[in-house]
Parts: sequence; C-alpha cells; structure tokens
Amino acid sequence: MAYSSGASAVWAVVGYIVVEIFLFLYYARRLRRYSEVRDCITVPDFFAERFTKHAVALRLVLVLVILIFMVGYVSAQFVAGGKTFAAGFGLEPNTGILITAIIVLLYTMVGGFLAVSLTDMVQAILMILALVALPAIAIWDTGGWTLVVDQLRELDPLLVDPYALTIGAAIGSLGIGLGSPGNPHIISRYLSIDDEKQLKMACLVGTFWNIMMAWGALFAGLVGRVVFPEVAMLPGGDTENLFPLLAQTYLPAFFFGLVIAAVFAAIMSSADSQLLVAASSVVRDFYEKIYARGKSLSQKFLVRASRVIVLVLVGLALLAGFMAEDLVYWLVLFAWAGLGAALGPTSILALYWRRTTGPGIIAGMLTGAAVTIIWRLADSLTLYELIPGFAAGLIATVLVSLFTKKPDRCEEDFRIMKGEG
Repeated sequence: MAYSSGASAVWAVVGYIVVEIFLFLYYARRLRRYSEVRDCITVPDFFAERFTKHAVALRLVLVLVILIFMVGYVSAQFVAGGKTFAAGFGLEPNTGILITAIIVLLYTMVGGFLAVSLTDMVQAILMILALVALPAIAIWDTGGWTLVVDQLRELDPLLVDPYALTIGAAIGSLGIGLGSPGNPHIISRYLSIDDEKQLKMACLVGTFWNIMMAWGALFAGLVGRVVFPEVAMLPGGDTENLFPLLAQTYLPAFFFGLVIAAVFAAIMSSADSQLLVAASSVVRDFYEKIYARGKSLSQKFLVRASRVIVLVLVGLALLAGFMAEDLVYWLVLFAWAGLGAALGPTSILALYWRRTTGPGIIAGMLTGAAVTIIWRLADSLTLYELIPGFAAGLIATVLVSLFTKKPDRCEEDFRIMKGEG
C-alpha cells in the first residue's frame, strides 16, 4: 500500500494499533475474567455462556460466520505464499500456493495450539528483524532518507504527504481497527493468557513491536518506490512482490533466505491460528456442544476430529486460493471486515452493556456479516465495508435488545467481568 499510495498508508495501521491498546487494557480483562469463571475456551463459548437461553442458536450462527470468512482468510495466506515462491524462486504461483498449504497443514495438525503459540513467537522475531533491517539497508544503499524523500517528491509530491487521501479513504483506513475485537484468532489470545496481570506488559510489548513493524512496512514500500519506480519492474507487475524483490536485490543469498522465511512466518502465524479457531468452532461448538450434546467424548476423539476438520478447511481454502484474483491485502481486509462487523460490536456490547440480549446478538451478527458481503459486492461503493458493516451490526444489536428480555443472570455476569465475584 505504501508503494502505491505513499506516506498516507500510515493511517492503515494507526487505527488498529490504537484499538488493540484499548483491547489489551480493558476489553481483554473483562473477557479473561469471565472466561476463567465460566470455563470458556472459544469465542462461541463466551457468547453461549453469556446468553444461555439462546446458546444453540448463537453457536450455529457463530460457526457459520467463522467458517465463511475464515476460509477466505486462510486462502489469502496461501495466495501470499504462492506469490512469495513466484517472486523469490520463480515457481508458478499455483505451485507455491500448494506448497504453502501443505506446510501449514502438516505442522498445524501435528502441533495444535501450544505449538502454534510457540512457533508464533519465533515467527514474530523473524518478521520483526526482516521488516526493520531490510528497509534500513535499502535506504542506506540508496543514499539516505533525505535522498529517498527527494526522489519520491520528484516522482509525485503526494507520495511524501501523509494527508494525501480522501475523507472516505481516511475513515476506511482508521476504521481497520474496528475489526480487532471481532477476529476470533485475536480474541482467543485474550482467552488463553495465563494471568490477566500479564495483559499490561503484553500491551506495552505488543504495541511497541506493532509500531516497529508498521514503520518497517511503510519504509519498505517508500524506498521500494524509489528503487523500482514503475510497477512493471516488479515480478508479474504485482506490488505485493516488492518485499521479496527488495531482499533479493540488497541481501546475500543466506539473508535473502531469512527474509523469505520471515514472509512465511507472517503467513503461517496467521493461517495456523485461523485454522485452529475454525476447526474448534466446528468440533467443539457444533459437534460437541450441539450435535453430540450429552454424550461422553474422549479428548483423543476430539483431537482426531479437529485434525480431520483442519484437513477439510485447508482443502477448501486451497480451492479458493487457486481461484483468487484479488490482491492478498484486499482478500485479508474482506475477511477481517466480515468477522469484525459480525463479532466486533456484539462482543463489545456483551461485555459492556447490561441490556444486551441473545436475540440482539444474533441479529447483530447476521446483519454485520450480511452488510459486509453486500457492500463488498457493490463495486461502486468505495468506503471500506467494515465501517458500514460494523455500524449496522451495532445498530441491529441495540434495537433488537431493546425489544427483547434481558438475560436473567446479567448482574452476576457483570460482577464477574468487573472482578467482583
């Protein structure tokens, strides 16, 4: 985005960084307290416990929403892998997509949540090193930051203007943060943190590295525009091939390999989390809690079933990836928007508004998801679909809640979320 739009791309990260600070310091605390007392290990668990009379309907709606958007989300990761193989090693994109899918499938099925969490840490280190080091090397080799700015200004003065974007684009960029409280693979981290006291430190560390990676990505795009001023100079004429091409241009083979590993770290750390969230929603929230409710199921059986579902989901995502025509960036933003619009306003209201009801949550989820899809299909509408989807989900939840009965144990639930009982 920075390669195409210039410095104004910075607003695409401001929104989500600010929102995630709020989530760590406030939202996550309430969610973590409640999940510990009510024994919630998935996002549907939280909604089902919070609104027990409508638990079955909520689980069904949530499983549907998560599967629709998570398959698209995972397919975007596979497409990114295909592009990386194509740009870095000259493979056919579809071959790269297939290899990426196989790698993610194997280690997700073998390791499970603990392995995903540990490998995410290693992958994050690689991502940070690559995003900070590579643009710094490229800027130094180009003659320094002042020269880079001068050359960008010669190409187009708007490239160095962080405010060179329309009102609609500004709202859409800042609004990206609204997706954070609605994406289960992010929320599951808050559910699973060992102690809520660790959230403040997690916020400090996470925010610092969020900023570092955001600036690294921004500078990589800006210096990349100077080094390769025409998009035709990039492999396949695709702006998303810029990063591996920069690495190939400026780094020795060994370090180029590390940068490619960092790209795959970003892909895999997203895809594995998304696959586990989607698989758990099917196995735990549909099969165990609805279809086989009341039956005794062994953990060995549930693990085996989860692996089968992961395999099926990878197959579906692989098919979607082969058919994908959009840029990875926009594929991710669409999935991010769908989940954010369906689960974002509903989860916030469930945690903070006593008057929220089960029917209101169901209405909000369905409305948010539907508006996101319809808005995306209407090509003439330029505002990012998360904004209208989130607003529609919020309004639907409030309106339906006002006309339906408040949950019986609402006060008890709020005492738990406040840490009072």
